[in-house]
Amino acid sequence: MTTFTETTSAPPRSAVGGPPEVRFFNRDLSWLDFNARVLHEAADARIPLLERLKFLAIFASNTDEFFMKRIGLLKRWIVNKPHEIGPDGLTHRRQLELVRARLVDMCAMQHRIWGGELRPSLAQAGFALRRYEELTTGQQARAAEYFSRHIFPVLTPLAVDPGHPFPFISNLSISIGVLLRQPALPEALFARVKVPQLFPRWFKLEDSAGTIFVPLESLIQGRLEMLFPGMHVLESQIFRVTRSAQVEAAEDIEDSEDLLEEVQEELRARRFAETVRVQISPGMSEEMRHYLAEGLELRLEDMEEEPEPLGLADVMSLASLNIPALRVPPWTPVCAPALADADASIFAIMRQSDILVHHPYESFNSSVERFILTAVNDPQVLAIKMTLYRTSGDSPFVPALARAAEMGKQVAVLVELKARFDEESNIQWAQALERAGAHVVYGILGLKTHTKIALVVRREDNAVKSYAHISTGNYNSRTAEVYTDLGLLTCREDICDDVVNLFSFLTGRSLKNSYHKLLVAPVTMRSRFREMIQRETAHAQAGRPARIIAKMNALEDTEIIETLYRASQAGVQIDLIVRGFCCLRPGVPGLSENIRVISIVGRFLEHSRIFWFHNDGHSEIYMGSADWMSRNLSHRVEAATPIENPVLFQRMREILDIMLADNRQAWDLGPDGTWKQRRPAPGEPENASQSRLMQLTIERQHAIAPSVNNAAR
Repeated sequence: MTTFTETTSAPPRSAVGGPPEVRFFNRDLSWLDFNARVLHEAADARIPLLERLKFLAIFASNTDEFFMKRIGLLKRWIVNKPHEIGPDGLTHRRQLELVRARLVDMCAMQHRIWGGELRPSLAQAGFALRRYEELTTGQQARAAEYFSRHIFPVLTPLAVDPGHPFPFISNLSISIGVLLRQPALPEALFARVKVPQLFPRWFKLEDSAGTIFVPLESLIQGRLEMLFPGMHVLESQIFRVTRSAQVEAAEDIEDSEDLLEEVQEELRARRFAETVRVQISPGMSEEMRHYLAEGLELRLEDMEEEPEPLGLADVMSLASLNIPALRVPPWTPVCAPALADADASIFAIMRQSDILVHHPYESFNSSVERFILTAVNDPQVLAIKMTLYRTSGDSPFVPALARAAEMGKQVAVLVELKARFDEESNIQWAQALERAGAHVVYGILGLKTHTKIALVVRREDNAVKSYAHISTGNYNSRTAEVYTDLGLLTCREDICDDVVNLFSFLTGRSLKNSYHKLLVAPVTMRSRFREMIQRETAHAQAGRPARIIAKMNALEDTEIIETLYRASQAGVQIDLIVRGFCCLRPGVPGLSENIRVISIVGRFLEHSRIFWFHNDGHSEIYMGSADWMSRNLSHRVEAATPIENPVLFQRMREILDIMLADNRQAWDLGPDGTWKQRRPAPGEPENASQSRLMQLTIERQHAIAPSVNNAAR
């Protein structure tokens, strides 16, 4: 678990796995530890106020996602696999007990940080959150007018009685439970009012002393007499429902049409999935609790009483307030130096040399978007092929690819329908592309397509030439501004041939099982990574220097971990940069004493994957879409490319070295599962890796001709 430092006290310790002799940490508890590191940023007084508020919102959103993804699944495993013990030494029941205890501690800390630090600091800065009843008479009048004109006509109170069943409560929605009584009748009635998501969560009032934000649900509570005229309102309380995102899927899907229908059915089923959490406001009566428990089909102990406002993920809108003094200095991605000449043909630039782009330090739209949009408009381009795993709602790629198809270009798009929480939008993109005449494929039976690749085929000099983009991140313009990702733009024939064959595998069910340069999962990637780790082991056993540096989002695959353990025992020095959960136990004598694990949490979400192997001085480095997780290596289509251009190779190694030297944003993982944040030693300068990478990006930008410095946006 995470050890907090200076700004707040640590929650009680809980095991990150089973007995001390167990070789693996528990995945879910380690996942929660990552979220605890996020929460620590909200408590860190060194960070500007609105940035701390942003991390608090991210923590709350991550916690929602954890409940949706894991709690219902663990409950089903307890029923279906009651005696199964995982590699962490835990039964599913024991795992759920530890997870629940950890969540209670973390959520309590979240509310202490919010109520004890962030909310008072916001008020001091002139931004107060108040309930409706805390407003002055004049402020209440303004709020009531807004309610009458905008909110009241939209509300639909739903009563529960023998003629009206308990209403459906949608996932992550905020509701008001109301107990009512008709005059002269003894029975209490229950009604539910959904807080509409059509309006901002916070009603804003300007005041001479500053700005006041009123939670929308509090405003509705304050005006309940308009919804229930003539009735006695006995009690009103806020509650929030979280439903499982894991639903049973159909089996034996035989073709893409069936897959589309299956995903659509899964989305419908998810709306009515089991309730995994109900957050309730303090002081809710036993009578109302029983109404909720019966209506939502859950136990009273599954209700979690939390201070209002419930659903702190919604404070993200407050964190977005435009107050420069309370934020970190803004960062605007710059154009990669190789692409600084906006008038030059990007294909001509790529023919000169491979190009490495590092987002969000370098601009996504002046590199990746430019590559695809240029291809769409270039009459020499014959075909465009692309994978879409997640993309933004205002994506330029979908309309551009549709336009290319309408212009007669061959357009093939692999749309992954099962990208969790993006299924609905991906279905819409797929159908829009199909209507435009693009070839749309929904993936390979039994495999999720997670690779991020694009291919452009162009007619040149009575022949055709291929150009490729291989990335660690999604084709998403918005996340490219906050996720750190790497992308390679290349026209190397050996790599492009591999990309051509990979698309044939994706669209035509090719049985090809070998590639020139790419590591492809589930075909070659696992075996090749294992071989490269074993090669370092052999070097160490022969007395030669041996080292591995690997950066990823998560580390869970037991085969890879056991291979790393054997390498450590042989003397291989191993540094792992793992953003999220890590099931490997580092620093255990006789097992992993030569393995070090760090995690970096900062203003950008670390998302790139880099793998470096010393190889007796003949180093190899790869970047790609896969983590060292069983699902990535065995159940997803992934691709990683070598970086062989010497300049780009050194730049990749520079990124790793900067991160390993971080003494501000890095956390070290101990053999007992505790995480400790690094602090500069007395007199040592602070070295935050993301700040250092921003600085280097600016220095590279200044090194190019001033006449092209404005090409980034």
